[in-house]
Amino acid sequence: MKTDNGQYIAIASPPNKQITRTVLSNGIVVLVTENPVADIVAARIFVKAGSCCEAAHQSGLVHLLASVLTKGTQQLSSLEIAEQVESVGASLGTDAAADYFLLSLKTVSSDFLEVLALAAALLRSPSFPELEVELERRWLMQNIRSQQEQPFTIAFDQLRQAMYQNHPYASSALGTEATVANLRRDDLIEYHQTYFRPDNLVISITGRIAATEAVAAIEKVFGDWQNPATPLPVLQLPDIESQPYQINKTQPTQQSIVMLGYLAPSVQQSDYVALKLLSTYLGNGLSSRLFVELREKRGLAYDVSAFYPTRQGIAPFVVYIGTAPENTAIALAGLKTEVELLCTQPLEEYALQTAKNKVLGQYALGKQTNAQIAQAYGWYEALGLGIEFDTRFQQQIAAVTAKQLQQAACRYFLAPYISIVGPEDAFSISQG
Repeated sequence: MKTDNGQYIAIASPPNKQITRTVLSNGIVVLVTENPVADIVAARIFVKAGSCCEAAHQSGLVHLLASVLTKGTQQLSSLEIAEQVESVGASLGTDAAADYFLLSLKTVSSDFLEVLALAAALLRSPSFPELEVELERRWLMQNIRSQQEQPFTIAFDQLRQAMYQNHPYASSALGTEATVANLRRDDLIEYHQTYFRPDNLVISITGRIAATEAVAAIEKVFGDWQNPATPLPVLQLPDIESQPYQINKTQPTQQSIVMLGYLAPSVQQSDYVALKLLSTYLGNGLSSRLFVELREKRGLAYDVSAFYPTRQGIAPFVVYIGTAPENTAIALAGLKTEVELLCTQPLEEYALQTAKNKVLGQYALGKQTNAQIAQAYGWYEALGLGIEFDTRFQQQIAAVTAKQLQQAACRYFLAPYISIVGPEDAFSISQG
C-alpha cells in the first residue's frame, strides 16, 4: 500500500526487510528499506525529469547538467566537494536518463547525514562554474565524436531516429555535436530552476538506518526547501506514427550491423511483461533463440541479441546481429524469420519456463546490494509505478502463458524498422 498522508506503510518486500513510504509537506517522496546486515547506507535521489524534458535544440542538456552538478555549490568548490566525499570513504555521483535524473550516494551509517547534506547542497544550489561547464561541454562533444565511429551506435541512432521522428526518444542522451556546441551555463540554470524542486523528487534509502531516522535526516536537509509558485510544466510530447522503412549507411567496417526495431509498450501497459519475456527468450544469453539459431547453428553472427529498455513512453524493441558483410542479406532474413515465428508458433513450455526463470533470476540478482534495492524502489516510484510493482511484476511474469506471448507478438511485431550499417558491398540487398 502507499499513502500521501505522511503515514508509514510497512510492506514485506524484499523478503525479511521492511520498506516504508512517506511524503514530506513539501512533496518529497521518501522510501526507506531497513537492512541492518552491513553498516552501509545507500540513497538514490530521483528528479522526475530527464532528457525527455529537453527542447530539441538543446539535446544533451541533461547529460551535461549531470556532469557539472557536482563541480560546485554556492559554498563549495569542486575540489572541496571531492575532498569531503573522499575523506569519509563515501561515493557520490550523478546520471541522466530519458525519463529521470539521478543522484546516487553510499556511505557508512555514521556519515550518512553529512553526505546527505552535501547531496542536498548539490541539488538545491549548484553553482555551475563557467569553466567547468565549458570543460565538460568539450568532453561531451569529444565523446559524441568517438561514439559516431562505432557501427553499433550509428545503426542504433539511425534506427531510433526513424522510429521516433520528432519525439525526444529519437535522440541520444548525449545530444549531437550541433546541439551541444550551443549549450551554455544559462541553459543549465533554467533547466535546474524548472525541474529541480521538492514536489518532483523521490528519495530512496536502503541500509542500516531506521525509517524514522532516515526521514528525520531528509527533513533536516530538505525540509525547508519550498516549491516555486509556478506549477511543474506539463510535458507535451508529439504522437509517434508507425511508418516502418529501411535505412542504410555506408561505413568502412569489417562487419555489418543489422537491426530491426519495433514500437513496443511502455512500462505502464499490460503487454510490458510479455515483451520482457520475449526479449529474454530471443536475446538473453548463450541459450537464447537468436544465439542458438543464428550463431551456433548457422554461423552468421559475431554478435546477436535483443533488448527492450523500460520506458515511461513507447519503448523500442530491438533485435540485432553483427555479421560478415557478405552475409548481410541472409542475416537480415534470419532476424525477420525468428521474430515472425513468435507470431505463428507459440513458445514450447520448456522455452517459456526457461525465459521466466531467467527474468526472475536476474531480477532477484539485481536487488542484492543496498544500492540496488534503493535504485529499484526509487525507480518504480519515479516512473509512477509505485513500490507494489516489485511484487506485481514477479507475479505477472510467473502467470503469463505462451498464448498471451503469441498474442502480444502479433500486436507489436508487424513490420519492422530496419537499420543497416556496413561497407558498400553489403548493400546489394533488397529493400523489401
